[in-house]
Amino acid sequence: MQNIDTLVHAKWLIPIEPQATVYENYSIAIDKGRILALLPSEKANSHYKASEVHHFDKHALLPGLINTHGHAAMTLMRGLADDLPLMTWLNEHIWPTEAKWVSNEFVYDGSLIACAEMLRGGTTCFTDMYFFPEEVVRAAEQAQIRASVGLIVIDFPSAYAQDADEYLRKGLALHNQLRGNPLIKTSFAPHAPYTVADEALQKVNTLAEELDIPVQIHLHETEDEINQAVKETGKRPIERLEALGLLSSRLIAVHMTQLTDKDIQTLATYGVQVAHCPESNLKLASGFCPVQKLIDAGINVALGTDGAASNNDLDMFSEMRTAALLAKAVAKDARAVSAEQALRMATINGAKALGLDKEIGSLEVGKAADIIAVDLSALETQPMYNPVSQLVYVANRQQVSDVWVAGKHVVKQHQLTTLDSEQLCKTAQQWQQKINA
Repeated sequence: MQNIDTLVHAKWLIPIEPQATVYENYSIAIDKGRILALLPSEKANSHYKASEVHHFDKHALLPGLINTHGHAAMTLMRGLADDLPLMTWLNEHIWPTEAKWVSNEFVYDGSLIACAEMLRGGTTCFTDMYFFPEEVVRAAEQAQIRASVGLIVIDFPSAYAQDADEYLRKGLALHNQLRGNPLIKTSFAPHAPYTVADEALQKVNTLAEELDIPVQIHLHETEDEINQAVKETGKRPIERLEALGLLSSRLIAVHMTQLTDKDIQTLATYGVQVAHCPESNLKLASGFCPVQKLIDAGINVALGTDGAASNNDLDMFSEMRTAALLAKAVAKDARAVSAEQALRMATINGAKALGLDKEIGSLEVGKAADIIAVDLSALETQPMYNPVSQLVYVANRQQVSDVWVAGKHVVKQHQLTTLDSEQLCKTAQQWQQKINA
């Protein structure tokens, strides 16, 4: 028998790759943070002797979910300004609050709360776009969650930087500091075409190519954004980014609710990735991303929650369900975005968008052991004809009982092992009192 770190047995194992595969009474062998084997439980017991053994007789094991777009620190503004159009929400509420309160402490505290929420809900990797990304890194490292931290670029001065060049200088310093970090990667994060000038966007493009890291940007989020861009530049934002050389497979275009067939063909031609945030788009009445059209065009579509100020949660189970249901209504086709497709959007598609699909996004031998266990024994998830369907259309994040990131057991029987939930609640309440004062 081979000695290993961990052996996890479960009723169902959903590896994502191969596609449309569900194993029953299967196990995962984990050693040194990586998946060593996937095999029937009876064989696992005879092949391996593990330091830790876990039995999940009523659970499904699947890859940790990947939240491909968000603003973690904005958990501290959850519910602050609801039921408002995007630009009113930004100009009259969010940006003034940020101008007054955003600091190292604000970003660290807000990000730590977000990491806790995401881990408890089965998210093991997230993408961030916010000020003070160094503090996002500090929070993620403390939580032991995987992250792709955005190196923000915006033309507006803030408490973090005064102009685009300073944002870039600080971002590059952080990128260099994180070289070789096993859990934290970086991406450039120019906020949006309407907040970043051509010169800065071109610098981002050049640097991203040199460093071989992704670029994430809010794009075609609202009709007003498109109309204003055409009025000011004579081009739709996608056309402007194409002219600047930013369209490529390293670009993660976030939201994409305003797309013509020509836009979709352009995205497909360049291999652009799309981060779909259905619940935030619905809440802000931004529009509908034509997800099935994108998929039919061969475009990789991943899922994100956006920030808790506009969602108002970081719940990827809810996001999967909304994505599947909304896509059917938009396409007027009940076959659009199946449960299987929605689950892939929340796992392997997110990994592909971040350039991490060789490391995470599916349960495969050699990949990092980012794994979640979901209890499907409740009355509400019975009878059990299809575990994938139940995960997407019925299950919720409270059914996530255990979470591993790189083999580390970060949520054990619903309890965080790296963070103090009670203390984080107190921190959130303290910020509420400050901001409300």
